[in-house]
Amino acid sequence: MKVKDIRAMDAEARKKELLERLREQFNLRMQHATGQLGNTANLRKVRRDIARLRTVMNETKVKA
Repeated sequence: MKVKDIRAMDAEARKKELLERLREQFNLRMQHATGQLGNTANLRKVRRDIARLRTVMNETKVKA
């Protein structure tokens, strides 16, 4: 997910996407803890997507 795509979303879509990514992160953490996770790079990818979403959400909040 790119910042350009996130900025194109409306506020509600960003919230929905953030919740989805947080659930995905939780599931990946559980898989990692139980030894079922094959590709650990997904953890990093999801964590950074969450950070991007939160950054854009805070930027729009400050502008308003």
